[in-house]
Amino acid sequence: MGEGGTPLVGLPATAERLGLGAVYVKDETRNPTWSYKDRLAAVAMTKAVELGVEAVVVASTGNHGAAVAAYAARAGLKCVVLTVASVPSTMKTLMQVFGADVVALDRAPDRWVLMRRLTEERGWLPMSGHASPPVGSISYGLDGYKTIAYEIVADLGRVPEYVVVPVAYADGLTGIWRGFADLVALGVTDRLPRLVAAEPFGPHRDALARGAEVAGPVPAAPSVAFSIASPFGTYQGLAALRATSGHAVAVPDDERILDAQRRFGTEAGLYLEASSITTLVALEELVAQGAVAADATAVLIGTSTGLKDVGATAATLPGVPVIEPTPSALDRALR
Repeated sequence: MGEGGTPLVGLPATAERLGLGAVYVKDETRNPTWSYKDRLAAVAMTKAVELGVEAVVVASTGNHGAAVAAYAARAGLKCVVLTVASVPSTMKTLMQVFGADVVALDRAPDRWVLMRRLTEERGWLPMSGHASPPVGSISYGLDGYKTIAYEIVADLGRVPEYVVVPVAYADGLTGIWRGFADLVALGVTDRLPRLVAAEPFGPHRDALARGAEVAGPVPAAPSVAFSIASPFGTYQGLAALRATSGHAVAVPDDERILDAQRRFGTEAGLYLEASSITTLVALEELVAQGAVAADATAVLIGTSTGLKDVGATAATLPGVPVIEPTPSALDRALR
C-alpha cells in the first residue's frame, strides 16, 4: 500500500540547539496507517497469505493493531485485535474502520494468554507477541523493519553515528539492527551505528547496567507514552544494544514528554506521538551526559503521528479564544 520510502527530514535547529553535527527524523508518519508498524504488517501479512491461514490475531494498544487490520483487509483475511480499554478512542476507531474485530481485556497480560489459545486451538497466525514475559513479534514482520536501515543509508549516503528508536519489546530496534548488519555483510558499509532505546521505564537500561540476560520487570505506571510503556524488555532488544555498543535511556516523566512534543512542533514543524517523541528526550539526555560527540549525526525514528492521541496534547495547550473581527481584539487576545 505504499509503505516505506519515508523521508529523512533534517532538523538543523535541533542540531544547533544540541550542539551536534546533524540531527534527522525518519518520518514514519508518512506510512499508510501513519506508523512504522506498516512495514512489519506488510511482510508478516504476506507470510500469512503464503501459509494459507484463516485469520490473524494481534495484541495491540493501537499502531500495531491498525497496521495489521489494514493489511489484513487488503489480503482478505479475518483479523482479531485484542486491546485494553484505556487506549484512546482514535486508536480503537483506526483498528475498527479497517474491518477488524476489536475486543478489550481488563489486564494487558490476559491478551497474550488468549492469543496463545487462539494460535494453538484455531491455527490463527499471531502478528504480535503472545508470551508472558514478552519475547517480541513474529520474526517475518521484524525483517520488515530492515528497510528503515537501508533507506537511512541510501538517503544519508553513510551510516549515522546514532539511531534512536522508541522501544517496548524492541521489534523495531531489532529489525533496524538486522538491516544495518545486512549492509555490513554486503560490504555497503564497514560499521554499525550505535542504537539507542528510548523507553518509559527502563527495563533494557536496567539489564544493561546489571549485565543481565533478562530485561525487567521494572516498576511501571500509566504513561502518556502508552504505546511503549512496558515494564519488560526482551532478549532481542538487549542483543541489538550490545551488538552496537548502544544505550538505553528511561523517559518516565509525562510532563517532560509532552513538553518535548510541543517544542518539537515549534522547532521542527512535526507532530509526533508521545511514544515517538521519547527519542528526542533520550537524545537530549545523552547530550547532557556528554555521551554524544559534538560532530555526531543522530537519526530519530519518528514512529507514529501525534494525531493518534490528540487529547493528551490538547490538555497541555491553552484554549483558542473567540474574538471580534478587529485588529485591536486580536491584539488583546495575543497579549
